[in-house]
Amino acid sequence: MAEQHVFLSDGWIEAAKAAYDRNNVTVPYRMKMNQVITGCPFEPSEVRTFIDTSDGTMRTGKGALEGAEVTVATDWETARKLIVDADQAAAMQAFMSGKIKVTGDMTKLMTMNAVPPTDAQKAAAAAIKDMTA
Repeated sequence: MAEQHVFLSDGWIEAAKAAYDRNNVTVPYRMKMNQVITGCPFEPSEVRTFIDTSDGTMRTGKGALEGAEVTVATDWETARKLIVDADQAAAMQAFMSGKIKVTGDMTKLMTMNAVPPTDAQKAAAAAIKDMTA
């Protein structure tokens, strides 16, 4: 079993980056997205992360990108359901109930969600789920 990390902790973020790198994840869409997650069960209770696929690879990490095209804000529990559990029904329900707020170019986010995951993305997602406490 993989070493366990609390979702969005520094160790988790580094392990997720390693899972993407180890699986050579590439994506067909180009996007720079910031994420703001509140209500984390650790300090600081707000975590900012980013996803940058502008060069065709999945780059992610802690912090914010200059010039992000879209920003998604949500709470920790909702983010975990989306990112770790890949629960699309929870994502739609959270968006409709206002738990997910999107600013910027929403078409970038819609494009990302419309493209089926590659085998490399699936492998990285499985590794990330396995290492999440």
